[in-house]
Amino acid sequence: MPTSLRPRRTGVRTAALAALTLAGTTLIGATAVAAPGDNGDVKIHKVGTPFNDQRNEPKVCDFYLAAFNFDDLPDGQDIEWSIETQPLEANGATLGDTLDLEPDGTGHTLPLALPDGQYKLTWNIVGGQGAGKHKVFQVDCPTDEPTGTPTPTGTSTPPGGPGGPGGGPGGPGGGPGGPHGGVPAGGGGV
Repeated sequence: MPTSLRPRRTGVRTAALAALTLAGTTLIGATAVAAPGDNGDVKIHKVGTPFNDQRNEPKVCDFYLAAFNFDDLPDGQDIEWSIETQPLEANGATLGDTLDLEPDGTGHTLPLALPDGQYKLTWNIVGGQGAGKHKVFQVDCPTDEPTGTPTPTGTSTPPGGPGGPGGGPGGPGGGPGGPHGGVPAGGGGV
């Protein structure tokens, strides 16, 4: 009894095609179901900028970090952040901490300060996936040097000493309490 291989090959091909289709659907679905919270952005704001302002200010003096557009999670989430000199210096200024986000996916730090220079901010979602995100910014604070010619701030003494002519307060003969100092030359005595 002769057997044909044709129906068996068609069945194997159909099964392989179905398996590949199912695997492709699974892979596409996996990217859409990333870990919750692995998104959002952290901005650099100069002190005084409203917390809800989503623009980035890459040149600041005193500043704070503001987080936006992270997933709404019932318990919120945390972001670990660090700031290092750019390029990295062995003894360069650094800052770092954890930012607790609100359940709506926002948050901000207290005001921060660093010496003038260029810095790199790196942040990671605690428990998140990936190497984190980063942003480069510059700290540039105005100097406190005076502008123009400095003016003296003391008081000047009029010619003839304090109190006007005669050297004493109020003029010749002194003022209240009589003359000050010794008897003038040639003034005689009693």
